[in-house]
Amino acid sequence: MEAFYTIQGEGFYQGHAAYFIRLAGCNVGCVWCDVKESWDATRHPLTSIDDMASASAESGAPMVVITGGEPAMYNLRDLTDSIRSKGQRTHIETSGVYPLTGTWDWVCFSPKKFMRPHDSVYQVANELKVIIYHPSDLAWAQEHAVRVMDSAQLYLQPEWSREKEMLPHIIDFVKSNPRWAVSLQTHKYMNIP
Repeated sequence: MEAFYTIQGEGFYQGHAAYFIRLAGCNVGCVWCDVKESWDATRHPLTSIDDMASASAESGAPMVVITGGEPAMYNLRDLTDSIRSKGQRTHIETSGVYPLTGTWDWVCFSPKKFMRPHDSVYQVANELKVIIYHPSDLAWAQEHAVRVMDSAQLYLQPEWSREKEMLPHIIDFVKSNPRWAVSLQTHKYMNIP
């Protein structure tokens, strides 16, 4: 759908320079999705793996974040191989509803209530990032936290339109459960893509 060089705005690598490749296509259907135009892959032109990897390398970014839509609905082995051959790290942001393909330096797993995650994703997640839309989502987040590796970073992120309402709940939860941390969409505060 699009590719751009920017600053990672969320999670563990927040604030770091990153080249983003947003793949079109998604059947998860999050009601709060801020890139719903990515859902229908037929609305976007095909781009070759070589072109994507060359553009990411030309950016000079140390890491390339593959996002969507839902990027894991595709076989990403050739894309990650090509990116890594150019000396860049490969990161993915996924809802985890499909088994992962490709070679990843960092897996940001962000499960959604709309589709059940694939069991295999829990054991490869470096980061569990749960979007909090309602206070009941905090207990749901804990259900996923017990399934990821002990080394996985745990983040609670308020859904953007409900941030003021959800942040007090998240803050109280993190204070009582200090393995978790707060993630904010800092790129939206800074008005950067």
